[in-house]
Amino acid sequence: MLGRLRRESATLTGYLAFVLVTFFGDGLSPSTVGGPIATVMLVGLFCVMLWLAFAVVRHAEGLATLLGEPYGTLILTLSVIGIEVALISAVMITGDNKPALARDTMFAVLMIVLNGLVGLSLVLGGLRYRLQNYNLQGANAYLAVLIPLAVLGLILPSFTQSAPGGELSELQGLFLISLSLILYGIFLAIQTVTHSDIFQEEAPLSSDDPDAHHHFVVESVTVHSLGLVAAMLPIVLLSKSLAVYVDFGIESANAPVALGGFLIAALVLTPEGLSAIQAAQKNQLQRAVNICLGSALATIALTIPAILAIGWAMDRRVELGLGNAGIVELSATLLVSIVTFASPRTNVLLGAVHLALFAAYIMLIFDGSV
Repeated sequence: MLGRLRRESATLTGYLAFVLVTFFGDGLSPSTVGGPIATVMLVGLFCVMLWLAFAVVRHAEGLATLLGEPYGTLILTLSVIGIEVALISAVMITGDNKPALARDTMFAVLMIVLNGLVGLSLVLGGLRYRLQNYNLQGANAYLAVLIPLAVLGLILPSFTQSAPGGELSELQGLFLISLSLILYGIFLAIQTVTHSDIFQEEAPLSSDDPDAHHHFVVESVTVHSLGLVAAMLPIVLLSKSLAVYVDFGIESANAPVALGGFLIAALVLTPEGLSAIQAAQKNQLQRAVNICLGSALATIALTIPAILAIGWAMDRRVELGLGNAGIVELSATLLVSIVTFASPRTNVLLGAVHLALFAAYIMLIFDGSV
């Protein structure tokens, strides 16, 4: 019993934090407590929610161990996207209208995943194993759906004339929602039913491999399923409180607005990113590719429909079209990704190129160009 409580301490802490924030309410608002205490509250909430995100990933990886690929990675990806949508939604409905928040967060996810995580995975894996293999058909399937959805969702709105300022007209929005859900549904059928073999390791770890469990206790499907939901719920409940402190922190520091989207993306992706990097270091590059490309695809295919629907329901403007600098950065990232995954073997050089693009993205944030 004590062991179970220790393993679920993050979840218990999350519910406790929600009770405290709810009970004290206005007494803990940034305007009431002032800058220094508000900063402490922001850091504290961020750490609690990051701890909860790790708990979600731990249960998702338990299910991955029990169910195998590609189902395990799919559960992990959908769990992370659920957290992302909850956080974006909370920030959207908190305070002033933030029409570009969803775009900034999705763009940040793509840059972190396709450049930061892919780059680190390839560099660290390449330094250890020189050349690493993965299933080329699986990576191409991800990119085949990701590229058109990214272009239609984040680039095309900047050039259409039917809605102002990178927004979508009602017809465009309905078309993009339908297209995203249909293509992602077909992709899931390919991934889980008809062609699941192209998303699997050529020689997966056996269940007896001590590294396969990632050094945590693997329990039953029921326990991990309930634990995953229980860990996700306080993240959703605390999202609105975190949004208030993030807004206050960005305004107080006079930081770039796009930094808010980057912080949300970093919070959501940290545990999943560590899983991808650890997989690459264990020469499980297929799992790393599944996590990275799967997260990028799900972000576009599922977050855009969810955010557009929330925007319409809450009568909030949603601006998806990137600026010129963002269009160039995204285009370069997609082109380099095509080159990277054009061969079934990767090396350090390819990873270094992705990291260079990620560094350029960070520079553009603080330059105010994205």
